[in-house]
Amino acid sequence: MNLKKILSVAALCAVSTSSYAANWSSTQLHVNNGEHKNPFSLTKSNTTVVSLQHASGYDYGDNFFFIDYSNDDRQDGYQDKDFYGEWYSTFSLSKISGSDFSYGAITDVGLTAGFNAAGDSKVLKYLPGVKLSWQAPGFSFLSTLFTAYIDDSEGVARGGAPTETNSWMIDVAWGYPFTIGSQKFNVTGHVEYIAERENEFGEDVKAWILAQPIITWDLGHAMSIKENTLLLGLEWQYWHNKLGTDTTESVPQLHVEWTF
Repeated sequence: MNLKKILSVAALCAVSTSSYAANWSSTQLHVNNGEHKNPFSLTKSNTTVVSLQHASGYDYGDNFFFIDYSNDDRQDGYQDKDFYGEWYSTFSLSKISGSDFSYGAITDVGLTAGFNAAGDSKVLKYLPGVKLSWQAPGFSFLSTLFTAYIDDSEGVARGGAPTETNSWMIDVAWGYPFTIGSQKFNVTGHVEYIAERENEFGEDVKAWILAQPIITWDLGHAMSIKENTLLLGLEWQYWHNKLGTDTTESVPQLHVEWTF
């Protein structure tokens, strides 16, 4: 699988679409560092993850993608200079139809197409589904994503991870800015649940819960440079049944975020 080609096309599509009729856009560089656990050997390694992340809204919906580059201090075949990426494009039913799809606290309903792709493991998943956008007091955004989790991986015979049966996913994402005195903070993140499935050897792949909340301090604002540009904080990664194994990980990570 040509992972770099897939991610490059996704990135170009997202950027070109948002730049054509952009209502808003944000491109960020994230750096996280913490002690990640190999779910197979159970060893811990100091791991740095550098992420390019982009979000944008245009006349008919929104785009979101990220590309992670992970490297640790242990040569064990896991997170050794590896790439992983996700891309989601959502079409707003309210915007494309001209009708109001809001109901109660739901502000909009969207149709989403996405994929997840991993480098060394040669994993590729397709995620078509529905996105609900919510209005909640104090939140800059709150959304719920319901998708299928369709496997199109290369499998063990071609040097990758085992292929899996199809499954489904629920993901909740949020942003909540707040202030303490003159200082500005933000709590962002997501929680996903991916249901159980079975690999090509007939083995169970357990359902997992992955939570990645981030709390940041607006360092740029504090230094009177520019707000919402340079953020410093902590990301907590909690992963129950990491990668479908019996391993549970709970790791705090130093988080630095720069918005272009």
